[in-house]
Amino acid sequence: MKTFLVQLALILTALSACCGQSAVAWPEKPVPSTSKRIAILEDKRLNESSGLALSVRDPSIFWTLNDSGGEPCVFAIDRSGKTRAKVRVRDAANFDWEDIASGKDEQGVPTLFIGDIGDNLYIRASIQVYQIPEPEISAAGKSVAETETAAPQIWRAHYPDGKKNAESLLVHPQTRRLYVLTKSDDGRCALYAFPQTLQPKVSMVLEKVADLTFPTLIRAGKRPHDNCMTTSASFAPDGSRMVVSTYSSLYEWQLPMEKSLEEALKEAPVRIEPELLRQLEGVCYDSDSCTLWIISEHLPTPLVRITR
Repeated sequence: MKTFLVQLALILTALSACCGQSAVAWPEKPVPSTSKRIAILEDKRLNESSGLALSVRDPSIFWTLNDSGGEPCVFAIDRSGKTRAKVRVRDAANFDWEDIASGKDEQGVPTLFIGDIGDNLYIRASIQVYQIPEPEISAAGKSVAETETAAPQIWRAHYPDGKKNAESLLVHPQTRRLYVLTKSDDGRCALYAFPQTLQPKVSMVLEKVADLTFPTLIRAGKRPHDNCMTTSASFAPDGSRMVVSTYSSLYEWQLPMEKSLEEALKEAPVRIEPELLRQLEGVCYDSDSCTLWIISEHLPTPLVRITR
């Protein structure tokens, strides 16, 4: 029996390694951190804020959007909670917008990527990401009129292994490659990459990078499986870290330059326990690539800073 158990353990370890999931248990104890509620968003139109991205043009500004069924608009907010821009994406529909990421395009122009990637009913043949130049914003204290973008670039894609739900969109700051992290009630999800060279007007096949399993966890005020469900993700601006939010926790991986992303995700992440929010739906890094910011759905909408 002992020999059988040893062999079984080796087989399970090998299977885990093949799928990209760490064989090391993820920690329950969080690393030391401090959460501070910096502002409550003043704009009541942001009643289902989902996703958060640091502006490339002005690192004192964040971009966010509303969840499925909302207007096809993105909002710029400052650190006092004031809206500094409302921008309608031309010819777009908010089928199930779930996340937003910032970066630069191939010419180095500051750019926003809007993840229309949600699929709670598993009915979508493809997902799509809208790409727009990062809009200009109003000066502090000035009135904010709604503006509209030019026609966006639209990148469509589908999973190689069936329909998935997802709420997390990432853009790597060095390679500019787009990634989507799926979501499930039991924590079993995967990180997929768009092709390095994006193709318009076709549905591209996503490439699986790594399987990840987010554990259940008991936390006062949350259900154990709230910790399993991924809600947003982000790369640090310098590419050294990656963070994923769930309804209960943040999980962060170090991304050493000498390791591929797939290899780095085989290591166990650290767990960060943020301020308890009603529905944590957005996370991003500050310009120092260490400080984290989170946001929640439902009014009143808090903007929270997490320092380590």
